Amino acid sequence: MSALLVPPGRGQDVRNRAVRLAPVTAQAYRAFLTAPAGAALGAGFLQCPSWADVKEGWRAQLLGWGPDPEAGDLTGVALVLLRQLPGTRKYFAYLPEGPVADWADPDIDGWLTPLLEHLRASGAFAVRIGPSPAYRRWDAAVLKSAAGPGRRLSDVLASEVDPLGTAVAERLRARGWRRCGGAGGGDDGDAQPRHVFQVPLAGRDSDGLWSGLNQEWRRNVRRARKEGVEVVQGSAAELPEFYRLLRITEERDGFRLGRSLAYYERQYAVLNAEQPGRMKLYLARHGGEILAAHTMITVGRRVWYQTGASADHRREVRPSNALQWRMLLDAQALGADVYDMRGVPSTLDPDERAYGLMRWKLGTGGRVVETLGEWERPLGGTANHALHRAFQAYLARR
Repeated sequence: MSALLVPPGRGQDVRNRAVRLAPVTAQAYRAFLTAPAGAALGAGFLQCPSWADVKEGWRAQLLGWGPDPEAGDLTGVALVLLRQLPGTRKYFAYLPEGPVADWADPDIDGWLTPLLEHLRASGAFAVRIGPSPAYRRWDAAVLKSAAGPGRRLSDVLASEVDPLGTAVAERLRARGWRRCGGAGGGDDGDAQPRHVFQVPLAGRDSDGLWSGLNQEWRRNVRRARKEGVEVVQGSAAELPEFYRLLRITEERDGFRLGRSLAYYERQYAVLNAEQPGRMKLYLARHGGEILAAHTMITVGRRVWYQTGASADHRREVRPSNALQWRMLLDAQALGADVYDMRGVPSTLDPDERAYGLMRWKLGTGGRVVETLGEWERPLGGTANHALHRAFQAYLARR
């Protein structure tokens, strides 16, 4: 198994000069993610080895770099998905919310350059990455007061600007990377949500979580309890019911995820095979009927609310509020640092349909986080630039 030696650069220390990149086993990859050094990097579920088995139509590579990657001595890892450009032997390389690396390292070339060299040698003509640092954050109270006709997130002064995210963005631009969707904050070019909603959990107990909910949320949770809504964990057997409710939700709310029941069944099976309980299905029952179903994923000290679905009727008993409150409590009991409710729209206009999702999540008292989004670049050479343009046109037609 070959490995790439990182060329020494100015200012590199001995540790960085010894860093090498190589394919690694799933076992070594998972061991790194659970070790203290790997866990500190906060990998998301899209960078777990199991995600390769969720995605059909992509080849996958598990890579790691460090002093001795073949022996499991790692400082970073990456799940790379490769999509072949029809009619060629070339590939588009995609690292969803990855790589899992130390983005605070001022010498990112020490690990990023060999990664790109490896992908080019593997036949990739372009690569897309999703750096983990945040860019900006807005507290719920700030956004609630800023809502109005025509208003968007970009119109509101952020509660916090992350200096690391700013620095990483500057370093990537200097190396020829382009932010997907443009620099203005639009996320149309991103495959993963650029704006997510997170509820901080570290150092908070259940009373603190309850006081963080706004008055409407607390009223709705109490209503669900009074009406006898029961929240339980389901199993793979209830996934068809979850999917039926999801189709109802898509029709009602005007969106289409484009995923099949088989996709969710495969996701549930492979994530839980990797670690029991990694993906959970929560059900809200009322009068013996399942009225809502939400999925939750856990990796390390991070928990995500991934997908939610609910029926059109009996919405007044507030099954979705009951589900989220139970999931928040369970995430806190697991010792999670953050409960990530995934994507939110960038609109703050109450007259826009999408604002309803933003308003609902703001009620939990968390905050909107703008990630760095996804960044893309062709891998050098006129031919690869041309293939990159052809691939973008191909995706636009699909």
